[in-house]
Amino acid sequence: MNGKGYMDKTVIVIAGPTASGKTDLAINLALETDGEVVSADSMQIYRYMDIGTAKPSKEEMKGIPHHMIDILDPDESYSVALYKRDAEKCIRDILSRGKLPIIAGGTGLYINSLIYNIKFSETVTDEEFRKKMQRIAETEGPMVLHEMLRKVDPESAEKIHYNNVKRVIRALEVYEYTKKPISQHQKESRIEPPEFRYLVFILSMDREKLYDRINRRVDKMIENGLVDEVRRLLEKGYKPGSTALQGLGYKEIIRYLNSEIPFEEAVRILKRDTRHYAKRQITWFRAIKDAIWLEGGDENLEKNTKKIQKYLETSN
Repeated sequence: MNGKGYMDKTVIVIAGPTASGKTDLAINLALETDGEVVSADSMQIYRYMDIGTAKPSKEEMKGIPHHMIDILDPDESYSVALYKRDAEKCIRDILSRGKLPIIAGGTGLYINSLIYNIKFSETVTDEEFRKKMQRIAETEGPMVLHEMLRKVDPESAEKIHYNNVKRVIRALEVYEYTKKPISQHQKESRIEPPEFRYLVFILSMDREKLYDRINRRVDKMIENGLVDEVRRLLEKGYKPGSTALQGLGYKEIIRYLNSEIPFEEAVRILKRDTRHYAKRQITWFRAIKDAIWLEGGDENLEKNTKKIQKYLETSN
């Protein structure tokens, strides 16, 4: 136990779909519990990408230290294995200073890597194989690649969206070199319990209300200068095909800037695809066992903060 009345290795996780209020809740909780926030967002790791990733501003952070934000340039590659290594390093550092680590984000793969202590084999990497698979995706389409995965690893194919070409290729690569599905590797790697004690809270919301928040968030991003942010990234020389610029909010605006689609269409597609993404996030988080579900939204901020504090006090 520490001075705050909870176990030394306790880590709070606040997950949920995009626009459900994770960031505000994490910051509010950190203010009440002497905590620090560790981002679990695969887009907020990139520098110069603030508006499209809904990165909290310095004012919104309210003096709370945030980790795993702005750690890479948009053309640098990163993996979930590296995320797990770096995030756990942040958690150890926060705990060593007697503070509460609060993981906040919507990237399910990042969150699972921590709470299930997934071990990742870094030995299997073959750039030639990856390039070959990438060519298939580009020439024959991502569905063809996804079908290849379905044949060898139907469980992973069910979880990985066909448009997530990077993860489809990774799963195929692991099977190619180990003759064992990546889903099996992950199950076997979860046997060892995690180093920390994770308390997982997931924000949910009425579907219509969530979709309305997403639409309004996109409008605000446009108002705050998303188009100029994307234009600046391209002017800096970052390629439209890079992983970072393939993210939601960036690829749609790039299509508009390249005169492929009108501005209104880019905004419509961005709203639609963000809603679809939120739906997939909800499905992913439903699979997390022992998670505590909370009603998201600004009006529940104080209530949820108190609920989590109560769990902290009573779950030791």
